[in-house]
Amino acid sequence: MRKSLSLLVGLSVCVVATACSRGSTASSSSTGTSSTATTAAAAASKCGSTPLQATDIGITPTTITVEVMADVGSPLAPGLFQGNFDAMNAFAKYVNAHGGIACRTLVVRTWDSKLDPTESKNGLIDACTNAVAMVGNNALFNPDVSPMTGCVDKSGQPTGLPDIAALANDIHETCAPTTYVIAGVSETCPVTNGVPRPEKVNIGAVLWYVKNFPGLHGLYMIPADLPTTLQSATYGIQGQEQAGIKFDATPKVYGTDAEPAYTPRVQIIKAKNSNYVQNGSNDTAMIRMREEAIAQGVTSVKVWACSIACYTRNFLSQGGAAVEGTYVPMPFIPFEEASLNAQDEAYVSSVPSLTSWGAEAWQAGLAFEQVVNTIVAQSGPNAVTRAAILNGLKNIGQFTADGWIGATNLRTISPCYLMTQVQNDKFVRVYPTKPGTFDCNPSNDVTIMIDPVAAAAQLK
Repeated sequence: MRKSLSLLVGLSVCVVATACSRGSTASSSSTGTSSTATTAAAAASKCGSTPLQATDIGITPTTITVEVMADVGSPLAPGLFQGNFDAMNAFAKYVNAHGGIACRTLVVRTWDSKLDPTESKNGLIDACTNAVAMVGNNALFNPDVSPMTGCVDKSGQPTGLPDIAALANDIHETCAPTTYVIAGVSETCPVTNGVPRPEKVNIGAVLWYVKNFPGLHGLYMIPADLPTTLQSATYGIQGQEQAGIKFDATPKVYGTDAEPAYTPRVQIIKAKNSNYVQNGSNDTAMIRMREEAIAQGVTSVKVWACSIACYTRNFLSQGGAAVEGTYVPMPFIPFEEASLNAQDEAYVSSVPSLTSWGAEAWQAGLAFEQVVNTIVAQSGPNAVTRAAILNGLKNIGQFTADGWIGATNLRTISPCYLMTQVQNDKFVRVYPTKPGTFDCNPSNDVTIMIDPVAAAAQLK
């Protein structure tokens, strides 16, 4: 089950928002002056002009503390989102080496939510007590966010705790008024349960498959480990069908499945002469599916498709020749193109074990830094409070992580993506062909009406 949960990252991260047009460049040069650097310089000019104060919980005259909460220590998935911890700790080291933030040293607290809703709630309580904001979170079970939304500030006012999450899967966190999400938000908040509701889905990659490989039909491998993963798959399936894919079957896949479990799934491919397989689960599931397909002599599949959950070193090292040709759409400029973007390069240079969710955590750190530096530049270093940060997030406008991702206001999903393919044991960009760019056609985004709980109950 360890990596099966990483599919949620893939499902959510593929919908990072942006405002660029089809084929437009969304990169920034690593040698140019970034918007973050410009704002930081303006903020730094305010340092030394006034004695620093303890302006809110988590802010002292010398430090500014944030907390990152992620599922790391669960026996069900040991080390699952360790990348979020690694990224935020490295981000703080990087920021402090470049002058700090708000004329102070950035300090990072970590809280292991352990795939446990009680620990998630405890983490919110801890952050409310010790940090000015939560940054880079990735906690899948977060059903009670009242300690965050009702969190009081230094003066005792229920301002709420800013939450700049890398990924927010639980709808209670996603729709909380203090939450802003790097990976995007598909929900239309507030959510009404028990009836069909609008879900926004990015089908850009699927439209590319259909255009380049007409007549696709085949399997959608449903991640069935958890009710939330099952529900997430329902609007993914419907979105793909709307794009033109016909499904011969939608088998449920579990992270504990051994190789023999894939035998009947591949037999469906052979019986239906399927030419398309979408993996909604983790990288290991795709490896086993492809290895079994080779063992059974399958040659009909034109498109082996995976989410960003397959954008891992494990996929290449463990999959080897078996995963050659797999398509993996991306929501940010790949690590392979880090030289084109200063923040991508900073992350790649600072974190030994690279992960997509770690990249999102770094991007969350950048959003926090941008908001805080804007406050300091406009009103001075003693103007930074939770209320000011929440106001800054509300008005952040088109955030791009210095061009690493497409523009987003952190409360929506966008049409942006780029396509990579495994070629000769590497992830290689295949569309758009120009490095550092995305396809951001508005038609990539569709809104479907669905009740995910009811739809999940119908899946066989």
